[in-house]
Amino acid sequence: MSHHSLEVRDLTVSYRRIPAIHHLDFSVPCGQSVAVLGPNGAGKSTLLKAIAGLVDLESGGVLFHGKRMSGASQEFAYLPQREMVDWDFPTTVRGVVEMGRYLSLRWWKRFSTSDEAAVESALESMQLTPLQDRQISALSGGQQQRVFLARALAQEAHVLLLDEPFTGLDQPSMESLREVLRTLRSQGKLLLISHHDLSSVQDTFDRVILLNGELIADGPVKETFTRQNLERTYGMRVFSGLSHGLPI
Repeated sequence: MSHHSLEVRDLTVSYRRIPAIHHLDFSVPCGQSVAVLGPNGAGKSTLLKAIAGLVDLESGGVLFHGKRMSGASQEFAYLPQREMVDWDFPTTVRGVVEMGRYLSLRWWKRFSTSDEAAVESALESMQLTPLQDRQISALSGGQQQRVFLARALAQEAHVLLLDEPFTGLDQPSMESLREVLRTLRSQGKLLLISHHDLSSVQDTFDRVILLNGELIADGPVKETFTRQNLERTYGMRVFSGLSHGLPI
């Protein structure tokens, strides 16, 4: 199993000596869509950034396919929250997608035919070819999310780390994004997605990781997404305010 999974071992990340996440241990298989759930400040974004190699680790590490990872890797693609992106940056859809090839290039190399082919394939897969010359600021929220997914595909990443990708999308855009994620999962990609809408978890994800600084629970949705675990994650009083309409 270790050769077909992402493993997090004794992972601790601190900011100014204050742990944001501490001593996390879990393993998730490839070909899964995994929700990372927890209250604000639980460490969801920190976990995704730690896996992506974007923050320093205080202890522990990340293994993928049995190999210990260190720093940024072509295998992992991190998609930030939309509000963290400078959408006024002067670049086009194609320009963003081309960034996915940078990790595979040496500083002295130019784009090769295979690089161009990877970009073209990613644009086509995300149905962005007609929009490739459009400025990113001129896109809808759903289109912007597809641009970053296309960048991950051009990177040829196997693990996609998405930070609150559904936030701010209208219902049609949400369903379109869900369909794209289902397709990526069926291709064997591993999707780790920080998420806040508890009512959509059962229809969207295969597994959950419940987090509040430390790991509360992880496993298949049917076994792990329970009232007891959610109360432990969010606190009983907080969860009671979130739980209206949940089928659990």
